[in-house]
Formats: sequence, structure tokens, C-alpha cells
Amino acid sequence: MVVYKIVAADEWRKAEAAGVFAGAAVDRADGFIHFSTAEQAPETAAKWFAGRDDLTLAAVDAEALAEHLRWEPSRGGALFPHLYAALPMSAVVWSRPLRLGPDGRHVFGSLEA
Repeated sequence: MVVYKIVAADEWRKAEAAGVFAGAAVDRADGFIHFSTAEQAPETAAKWFAGRDDLTLAAVDAEALAEHLRWEPSRGGALFPHLYAALPMSAVVWSRPLRLGPDGRHVFGSLEA
């Protein structure tokens, strides 16, 4: 299974250089790294990143995160993946820019590897 992280492109570049992502400011404040499923990612982008064109979308192998990944209720009781550890870049399947379309919504395209 793959989970997805939406993050500012500059933060992601720093994490790639370091080999590990410790989380964005909101993640560190909450004590875990927020992820979304493929179905949840567009709503996450619209709610928390509306209008931003400086983002990276990262696909992460959920199994590689082992016991540090927990599924917890959030919006409307839906279960969201939360990582209670730093994210090693070795668990990242791919990452790419997450751009805005002409309608102002983020363009996800295929979320397959």
C-alpha cells in the first residue's frame, strides 16, 4: 500500500538532501507526520494547501514504515495514516511537483508508481 505526503517543495528538497523527513511545522506540532490515502489526498490538498503551487507530492511505501504508521480517525471519522517517526527517504517510492490546474485545483494525475 502507498500513502501520500503533500509538502512544500523547499522542505522536501531539504529532506531529500538529509536523507530523512522530520515533518513540516504542523507535523512536528502534532507529534506525527500526516499522510493521506490516494482517495483522501485531493481533499487534503484543497483543505490545507488551496492555491499553493509550490508543493511536492510524495508516494511512500506504507509497509516500509512498519509499526510507526498508525491509522487514526480524523475528518468525519475517516482513518488517516499518521507516522510516529521520521520518514526515511528509503521508503519513498516517488515524488513529483503538485501543480495547480487552470481551475485552481491541484492536478494529481495517476497516483501509481
